[in-house]
Amino acid sequence: MTAMRKCAIITGASRGIGAGIAEKLASENWNLALCARQKVEDGSKLALALQEKYGIEAEYFQCDISDGEARRRCVTDIIARFDEIGALVNNAGVAPKVRADILEMTEESFDFVMNINLRGSFFFTQLVARKMAEQKSGTIVNISSCSATVASVSRGEYCMSKAGVSMATKLWAVRMAEFGVNVFEIRPGVIETDMTSVVKGKYDKLISEGLTLQPRWGYPEDIAKVTASLLRGDFAYSTGQVINIDGGMNIEKL
Repeated sequence: MTAMRKCAIITGASRGIGAGIAEKLASENWNLALCARQKVEDGSKLALALQEKYGIEAEYFQCDISDGEARRRCVTDIIARFDEIGALVNNAGVAPKVRADILEMTEESFDFVMNINLRGSFFFTQLVARKMAEQKSGTIVNISSCSATVASVSRGEYCMSKAGVSMATKLWAVRMAEFGVNVFEIRPGVIETDMTSVVKGKYDKLISEGLTLQPRWGYPEDIAKVTASLLRGDFAYSTGQVINIDGGMNIEKL
């Protein structure tokens, strides 16, 4: 490993926004610890491709972040492999398996979404934050969603999980400031990924009708560019802040 290069951990790195972030960070000379639930064979292909393309060190670590033992093992293995952790990007997240009105939402669906999106990401952060506190350096970026503030009654568990991630960002920003660790929240709008492919027609129509000021879908690279900027330290005096990447969707207008 090149001494000048630090390692960035990316959860949910195997596809979509996570894979886009991995590509961008690799292009900016970061070593990468890629984490996801997918099989080692699948994740390792991405790690190898990034290594060969950009000349960085990349390794895939299979981890279901909803599993406490898996989280601990993953972070321990990453620290053993890369030593200093320069950044953590909490991107892992799931939508409910079935979109159901909150009058019909099941406890099983609530637990499934919360255990990954909120509980898993929070305690994964805790493990990495302890290492960053010891180092007195690092950056944490939480990928939340416009659903942190925009209510969707057909996927209430997802909205609540992302609202929790927003508060977790504030909590970690307050706690980690004394160690020189900045914490940020990126709040994507309608982004073209596997997760949103099932509602493509709905959002195509809404975007054409003016949902966003910029009349297009967002793409993983839109999120990746902002993540890279935060990790470079371009916003060094802005810890705890939210960056909306939503094409102007959240602006109230008549």
